[in-house]
Amino acid sequence: MDFGNPILNTDSYKFGHFLQYPPGTRAISSYIETRGQPDEADVLFFGLQMFLKDYLARPVTRADVDEAEAIVTAHGQPFDRDGWLHIVERFGGYLPLRIEALPEGTLVRRGVPLVQVVNTDPRCFWLTSHIETALLRAVWYPSTVASQIRKLKRILQPMLEKTADNPEAVLPFSLHDFGARGATSMEQAGLGGAAHLVHFRATDTMTGILYARRYYDAAMAGLSMPASEHSTMTTWRVGGETRAYANMVDHFAAKGSVSVVSDSFDINYAVTEIWGKELREKVKASGGRVVIRPDSGDPIETPVHVVRQLDYHFGSTLNGKGYKVLHPSVRVLQGDGLSSADMGQILGRLEAFGFSAENISFAMGSGILQKVNRDTYSFAMKANGRMDDKGRWHDVFKRPATMNVKASKAGRQAVVNTALGLEAVRLADLGDRHNHLIPIWENGRLLKDWSLAEVRERAR
Repeated sequence: MDFGNPILNTDSYKFGHFLQYPPGTRAISSYIETRGQPDEADVLFFGLQMFLKDYLARPVTRADVDEAEAIVTAHGQPFDRDGWLHIVERFGGYLPLRIEALPEGTLVRRGVPLVQVVNTDPRCFWLTSHIETALLRAVWYPSTVASQIRKLKRILQPMLEKTADNPEAVLPFSLHDFGARGATSMEQAGLGGAAHLVHFRATDTMTGILYARRYYDAAMAGLSMPASEHSTMTTWRVGGETRAYANMVDHFAAKGSVSVVSDSFDINYAVTEIWGKELREKVKASGGRVVIRPDSGDPIETPVHVVRQLDYHFGSTLNGKGYKVLHPSVRVLQGDGLSSADMGQILGRLEAFGFSAENISFAMGSGILQKVNRDTYSFAMKANGRMDDKGRWHDVFKRPATMNVKASKAGRQAVVNTALGLEAVRLADLGDRHNHLIPIWENGRLLKDWSLAEVRERAR
């Protein structure tokens, strides 16, 4: 059995849809948008290119058709064998679809189409709906992760601009991706990890690096640093904790930064006695930076306390904006049970104590890659047009009497600049205005290949 069979990458009920459209249907147009939530108005579009280069780039084969027919009919659904064989014979197995999309990295409000898709062969009018499952999934997840991380960036950026001398240099490394083990699969870690890299460059999600490299031409999209974990520290036992830390400094600090988890037994003792006294001169003389990671305790009070203790033992200087910056040999990384509200409170308390936000960086795991779903921004794909056998387009829409929020757009769509930003208009009303929905895929060919550098610049 081939789990990569493109025909089977859909919902079961889709297989009967070729029998359900009005006679004479030659094309169906559909679009993807976010309906949004009261506090989730903006979404950053990202990730479709990964799907196009991976899934749509694989042609359907006759063997795929044979396999799908056997499975689908046994499953209780009808199967359009003639339609799928037509795709194999007429298009070499590449799906006859035209996909338009906004440039990746574009920020839009809810209700603005992100993607529009239509079949290019009249015999395959059912194909637009058939691909909904895979196409919507390809858009909602990486776009949601990129949008959620943008919200975290908007917490960090103002505090760095207010309290740090060089916020532009610090910001990209202020939020570290620890999410790989909290994802449901390697693919999810890759998709979400790449979305994180749109905004930040600190990551331990290796798969995200690989996805950015493969799909967005990013030779090295993010950086990591040597770091300990509890197993490498606790094997030295309580009496060997000082030697465990010293070993980390000896092996890694001279080459740059090293992260050392320091709460295995007692974070207060580790900071005040081991780092602050026994190893203080060793750390200062190393030429590198030890990033101390409290991994338990109160998620707000503990990291603030660690910063203050490091200031007491290592000292600090005032930057150009009048805020204290720890000795360059030490910093703090908070990554345990962190929420966006916690992050804001930590930064606020540090500021109240006179510390620059550059003294601390943050890490999140499942909070950025896993704790999202399609309803976070209410992504939906809906049909908006039907072409008849005379070549005329007819509006398609839904208007549920009991839930107006689910009303969909009627007619083929375009996206234009207005005084309020990007907005949707009917394609028939576009006139000479620029349409931001641009063709990016047609009949197996990628028409636009965005680099991560372009996406990042647009997302700024």
